[in-house]
Amino acid sequence: MRKVLEAEASAILAVAIDEHFEEAVRVILECQGKLLTTGIGKAGHIANKFAATLCSTGTPAVFLHPAEAAHGDLGVVGKNDVMIAFSTSGKSREVLEIIELSSHLGVARHIGVTSHPDSSLRECCDIIINMGEVEESGCPIGMTPTSSIAVMLAVSDAVAMAVMETKGFTRNEYGARHHGGYLGRLARLDNV
Repeated sequence: MRKVLEAEASAILAVAIDEHFEEAVRVILECQGKLLTTGIGKAGHIANKFAATLCSTGTPAVFLHPAEAAHGDLGVVGKNDVMIAFSTSGKSREVLEIIELSSHLGVARHIGVTSHPDSSLRECCDIIINMGEVEESGCPIGMTPTSSIAVMLAVSDAVAMAVMETKGFTRNEYGARHHGGYLGRLARLDNV
């Protein structure tokens, strides 16, 4: 178990923060439409969590599952939207299709979060948040997305926290969005 934790921690610390991170934060903050996230498989789970984190920290966002988009959910897409697509390989057919289709529906900007240097995602997005090449060294067979997904989660959290901080989002506002649970109660205690 220690090997997995060390592999994931090392992979996260190896991420190079560059100007694309700041540009992504700026584009998210300036979005005039909806903020959409998408991804398939494990990356889809991270995209969904990213949308949920943004919502709870003052930036409304919605996760669009590529399979559901193919069956009508693409109707949520509109002009001036910003789409953030998550794909470690950057080659997932479903993710690439949704980017192409959303372009025709008026999405203003596409931000890609990927690892592979030769990913197709890099060609169809305006901004790439580069996770760096991540080796799945924690997995005994080198296949299961462990380190790459840990990096993707950390990168998405870093972007969400930068957006939150730039907006000046407060604990009071946080409490207003969390009417249940421990965190909501803790945030609301500030108002007592």
